[in-house]
Amino acid sequence: MSFAADRPSHPGSTTPYLRLHHVPVFVRDQDRSLGFYVDRLGFNVVIDFRVSSRGRFVLVAPPDGSALLALLAPQPESPEYQLIGRSGQAVFVAEDVVAQFHVWRERGVRFKHPPETAAWGGTFTSFEDIDGNAFSLVGWDDMTRQIEAGRREAVEKLESEKRAAQELEIAKRVQARLFPQTTPAVRTLSYAGACIQAREVGGDYYDFLELGRQRLGLVIGDISGKGIAAALLMANLQATLRGQSATVADDPQRFLKSVNRLFFGNTTDHDYATLIFAEYDDTEQRLRYANCGHASAILLRADRTVERLASTATVLGLFRDWNCSFEERMLSPGDTVVFYTDGVTESFNDAGEEFGEERLVDVLRRHCQLRAEDLLAAIVREVRQFSRPEPHDDLTLIVAQCTPVGA
Repeated sequence: MSFAADRPSHPGSTTPYLRLHHVPVFVRDQDRSLGFYVDRLGFNVVIDFRVSSRGRFVLVAPPDGSALLALLAPQPESPEYQLIGRSGQAVFVAEDVVAQFHVWRERGVRFKHPPETAAWGGTFTSFEDIDGNAFSLVGWDDMTRQIEAGRREAVEKLESEKRAAQELEIAKRVQARLFPQTTPAVRTLSYAGACIQAREVGGDYYDFLELGRQRLGLVIGDISGKGIAAALLMANLQATLRGQSATVADDPQRFLKSVNRLFFGNTTDHDYATLIFAEYDDTEQRLRYANCGHASAILLRADRTVERLASTATVLGLFRDWNCSFEERMLSPGDTVVFYTDGVTESFNDAGEEFGEERLVDVLRRHCQLRAEDLLAAIVREVRQFSRPEPHDDLTLIVAQCTPVGA
């Protein structure tokens, strides 16, 4: 026997919304009736307002809110007035009829008889309100077991969802601390980074590393996958990069090979990360970089010409035997470099159009006179406006501008 009708539809159900709104109960005095239904039966007042053409409209509901009774006080000359005290079709279902009987009787509810066992196997009794409207109170074991099972399931689901939400919030706070909390000082480079996540946590990563000897490390990466799994891999990659960063000065290529070897050992066969590692020499204004399967960074020169820092190696984490190469670019005051993840260029609008690299370059050209922080904000703003109502992937960027010494 199923009692699905006694329970509200699941919030995620695709079934069209339809439910019984209320059952009319005609009474002589609504205030007196409210005293009965609220004080004796323990119902809640859902609606109580005056309708100019029809008088006062009062709705009450049992504690679970699954049914509504409209307490209507008709005019003495109306046909409905003759229906007061004649309601007798409403049935209330209780998990424990006997217990509910004793509670209500102690509050002064008039029952016609004590709970009885019916031929259909359930327990039932009946009572009247102060106007003589009759109601049935019923229950049976199968229903009780289903209600209890449903209650336990609902409680467990709620607790599970609450724990998951708490864990996600903790993960979000922890991951936020993995992004740079300070920016190492350099004389000839103004830079800023940001990660705007599409979910609570994600797999995008950027970092700024103090490499010593007036050198700065700029890192941006994108972990395969989404959600918690990607966030855990992101944390693993961040720890690996920072742990191995002391070896950059001696041999950047060996540094990345060591990062790949450790990342490979800590991931499954199908996990990987795209990454750009760039070393900026503040003395020589030289950018030396390795692009490991990542989207090409964009170098906008002061004269508005564009260069792309394309891939120099394959992705990290898929192959034990792995190698990479580095390339160099000399920067001059007015040059701007933008590192980004594919969530920027692959953001799409309602028509399915991607934001794309051309739009990104156009934004850079239009706003390149802005400071690094403001230029980054302008890019994010235009991507979000393009991909309304919301981005489908994380948006992660680093904007770095070469500046005159002391600027």
